[in-house]
Amino acid sequence: MTIERMPMEWGLRSGAAVAAVVALFGGYLVADAYDVVPGMLTTAEPWPEPSPFPSAPGAVDGPAPAALLESLPEDAPVPDSVEMQRLVTGLARDKRLGSRVGVVVSDGRTGDVLGSSSPDKLMTPASTQKLFTGVAALSSSMAGETLDTKAVLVDDNTVVLVGGGDMMLSAGEGDPDAVNGRAGLADLARQVAAKVKLTGTTEIRVALDDTLFTGEDIAPTVASPDIAAGYVAPVSSVGINVGLLSDGYTDNGPRASDPGKYAAEVFSAALEAEGLQTAGAVIDESAPDDARVLGQVSSAPLADVVGFAMQYSDNTITEVLGRLVAVDAGLPGSNDGATQAVIASATRLGVDMSGARLRDCSGLADGSYLSSQQLVDLLAIMVDPAHPQLRSEAVGMPIAGLSGTLDSSHGRFTGTNAARGLARAKTGSLPKVRALAGTVVTADDRLLVFSVLADSIPANKTVGATWIYDSFVGDLAAYSVQG
Repeated sequence: MTIERMPMEWGLRSGAAVAAVVALFGGYLVADAYDVVPGMLTTAEPWPEPSPFPSAPGAVDGPAPAALLESLPEDAPVPDSVEMQRLVTGLARDKRLGSRVGVVVSDGRTGDVLGSSSPDKLMTPASTQKLFTGVAALSSSMAGETLDTKAVLVDDNTVVLVGGGDMMLSAGEGDPDAVNGRAGLADLARQVAAKVKLTGTTEIRVALDDTLFTGEDIAPTVASPDIAAGYVAPVSSVGINVGLLSDGYTDNGPRASDPGKYAAEVFSAALEAEGLQTAGAVIDESAPDDARVLGQVSSAPLADVVGFAMQYSDNTITEVLGRLVAVDAGLPGSNDGATQAVIASATRLGVDMSGARLRDCSGLADGSYLSSQQLVDLLAIMVDPAHPQLRSEAVGMPIAGLSGTLDSSHGRFTGTNAARGLARAKTGSLPKVRALAGTVVTADDRLLVFSVLADSIPANKTVGATWIYDSFVGDLAAYSVQG
């Protein structure tokens, strides 16, 4: 065997190459150790151990809510009763208000009467009567509920619209931020159509169950011109836009002669828009309690409905509230049942209703009588912390010069009237009648409760009477013990 020897020159070259590689590799390691080039080596101090990943806490109670506005001071000076009586007497003797004027001013904290004139005289309250209906609704077992409109299936192909007392439905989609229009018939139709189509049915009948309320749909002593002008709609257990035929809300104007049937017809059209065929005209049919529910839409909370009625002095919604109170009390959902239930509610709360007579629940009908003292006694209960369920109505009355029927756009509490923004009150207006009842804060931060009724005002002076009332309340707001 022959072994060839590599040339010495090749071996030297090979050794030099290896040495070069080793030198280069060693240099790279040194560079890596000093973080000059990327690599795994380093002479730097090691990174500190990371903190443990924080554990997310469960739901915990947040901080206690803080009041944005301080409460009225308990030790605020009480107005001098002599001075209050002087103001009351001056108002009661104003000949521009006629011969029948009742006035009461009392301390909101103690209930002590500070001034009065004919406090127990029974007079026409007009829309201040709505305060009693609102209180009755908020004192009932349904106070925390909504008014639900349902659609149920009967006889396999009949869809029955069942009214639950909501006359503020929207013809289209509901608006979750609205009171009038919170629930929408288009939304209800969409729910119903989706379930009906699952059965393979495409043709249905539409019926209306409007049996929640009974008796006459308008109080018998409401004047015909007021009905014709649209100041009240026939009461129904279901209705669109308070029975109005216009798109927007107004306190008067053309209304459906049968709001329930009109709503059912709109609902029927909405079902057709969802792809169902509706056979024939809407019929009346009572739905059994165990009927299958196909859909449901709900009104705003009852307290918001009451607030709407007070802000806009809406007669129709107030009448609906009265009948709901009657049904809740186990009485017929009629006009008579409603007035009985409202009087009984005030009596239970401690108001002496001796002599009181209600012909309807809104004050629009002729023949209702209340006294200024009864109004003030009710208001005192509304502002009493012992009755927190009534607070929403106490603070929900129109604000002088700023909202509802007391907004300055109606000519109320304009200019420099001291009560602007400091009084909340319910108005009342009928021919020869003006009424105002509510609360006002004095310059010393004392809460007062007041009511003014006058029901024999000369016909040509009723508008001026509202300005006289506003001026009187302004004087109460400007009053200070310090003078």
